[in-house]
Amino acid sequence: MAADSKKWLKFRLASILAIFLILFIALLSRAFQLQVLSGEKLKQLAVRQHITTIPIHSERGMIYDRNGEKLAMSVLADSVCADPTRISDRTKVSREIASILNLDSSAVLKKISEPKSFCWLARKISSQQALMVESANLEGIFLIKEPKRFYPNGQLAAHLIGFSGFDAEGLEGLEKKYETYLRGTPEKLTWARDAKGKKLFVHVEHNPSAKSGSANLVLTIDSRIQYLAETHLKEAVLEKGAKGGVVIVMDPKTGEILAMANEKGFNPNNIKGLTSEAWRNRAITDSFDPGSTFKPFLVAAALEEKVVKESDRFYCENGHYQVANRVIREANHKKHGYLAVRDILKYSSNIGSAKIAEKLGREKFYSYIKKFGFGSRTGIDLAGEAAGVLRPVRSWTRVDTTNIGFGQGISVTAIQLITALSSIANGGVLMKPYVVKGFTDKNNQPVKMFAPETVHRVLSPDTARRMAIMLTDVVGAEDGTGKRAHIMNVAVAGKTGTAQKYDFKRGAYSSEKVRTSFIGFFPSDNPQVVILVMLDEPQRDKWGGVAAAPVFKNIGEQILNCFKTNIRETPAFEPQPVHDLQLVSADASLMEDLAAEGNEIDDESRMPDFKGLTLREALKMARSRSIELRVSGNGWATKQVPAPGSDLGEDRLCKVFFEMKN
Repeated sequence: MAADSKKWLKFRLASILAIFLILFIALLSRAFQLQVLSGEKLKQLAVRQHITTIPIHSERGMIYDRNGEKLAMSVLADSVCADPTRISDRTKVSREIASILNLDSSAVLKKISEPKSFCWLARKISSQQALMVESANLEGIFLIKEPKRFYPNGQLAAHLIGFSGFDAEGLEGLEKKYETYLRGTPEKLTWARDAKGKKLFVHVEHNPSAKSGSANLVLTIDSRIQYLAETHLKEAVLEKGAKGGVVIVMDPKTGEILAMANEKGFNPNNIKGLTSEAWRNRAITDSFDPGSTFKPFLVAAALEEKVVKESDRFYCENGHYQVANRVIREANHKKHGYLAVRDILKYSSNIGSAKIAEKLGREKFYSYIKKFGFGSRTGIDLAGEAAGVLRPVRSWTRVDTTNIGFGQGISVTAIQLITALSSIANGGVLMKPYVVKGFTDKNNQPVKMFAPETVHRVLSPDTARRMAIMLTDVVGAEDGTGKRAHIMNVAVAGKTGTAQKYDFKRGAYSSEKVRTSFIGFFPSDNPQVVILVMLDEPQRDKWGGVAAAPVFKNIGEQILNCFKTNIRETPAFEPQPVHDLQLVSADASLMEDLAAEGNEIDDESRMPDFKGLTLREALKMARSRSIELRVSGNGWATKQVPAPGSDLGEDRLCKVFFEMKN
């Protein structure tokens, strides 16, 4: 019996050892399978459970005016996303978050029911909504900071600047045209979570192999002059009952556009519900008959070709001139006898202009029209420019030649018209118009800056000077059609225009629908500013000298009084030399201003000092830097947390305490 017991005990021990050995081998095999054979797959599953990575867009480059004023910038805004795998009660969460974000709860429920670990619920929400989302503390719902395009001046220069979309992509205007410069390098946002889904840390991953980030755009626009142009244009459109209008302000010696205003305007911060008609830049896209504003180019061509002199007289037929099967009449039923060339301009005689065109001849007239830039795009650095309509000279009849002489039968754009007149103001040299002064890097150091570009010489300096004198008489003479554009103590040269719009339904020019305009420059002996004003279909005061000329005067006076204070002391008229296109460094003063601006931008990464500010001032500063402000008390700021100069951090939050001063 004892021997049997010993055998049985040995058998039991051997069995147990065998079982342990089998279990050990099985565990070892399983560990090998998990750690070696399936290790990478399981690691990826673990990472997907606890780490989420999504692409985010970096901040777009700034857009500045010529003085360093911000016209477009990026601020951080909150976006709402969800991790459906961490939401247990999806019906409840969808109902609550939909209520906060004003969304359809069924649509939200559908999103968070999908088998994935990430989905967007709302992009770039308001700070109030973000606070409500944060306070709700809903499972699986997160806030992410991402850049949002912001236009601090609202609709100022909106037709030029355009706007960008939710995905930081330029959609219209300069934002679209210079997308490759303004758009930054995409980044990756990664956050880790614990087993309960609580966010532990956030990391922004930069792509070291990518090209350098976004560049800043510096414009030729002066935001102060832009504001004047938009304000006075809007007032005129309302006062005259017009459909809309355009104002352009240009430096004739360089081709720089100082202002380009369209009415009706729009706010690029809120384009919801707007159509493409609202943001079309009509200053470059719309073609129209120029009317009497075209007469200076006819007279200039005739002078240059020595076909006429200022004192030559033409019989103006007492207001009724038969050309083939067409009768040409003077505007406003005027009747003129003999008029000198200078008076044909001053009184804006259609018949006198028609006879000058006949004397010049269609071939020469056509060649000068082309030299002035009509019939082709100016090449301005904006998208969507039209070329206007200029029919080939071989198809011109005698009627066509006379009609084009006073601005009918040819279509031009506003940018063509002001560029052409600027060549007269610039001593006969045509300059290429442009709105982009150059590019700077993120520290506002110049990357590429553009110099003025000469197209070609159109007129001799002598002809340009003589034209300036005659156009000055149009404004300066008591009986001139442009007398309402007169500016005290400054010689203004200009020309009025009232063009009938073509009625395509009737197949004839309308006597009711017109475009009124005025175009001019000052001072006429050394032009520094050219301004074009055009009103579309005014219901009251349908003449350019009455409706448009006063707008020119108002803008010009304020430019003189507020900005260009040295114009009255400028030297005598001298034609500009011809320059070739070249890339140059920016002028020192502009770069100093932008460098200072760059330092301010660097400082914006740190908490500003709110102490001593009123509540309103503090809120304004906070909004400009996308900082969430939590306030206590009233009066003036006396204390803040975090302290001035500290890092803004991810939440960009500051608590400010206000007290009344004794």
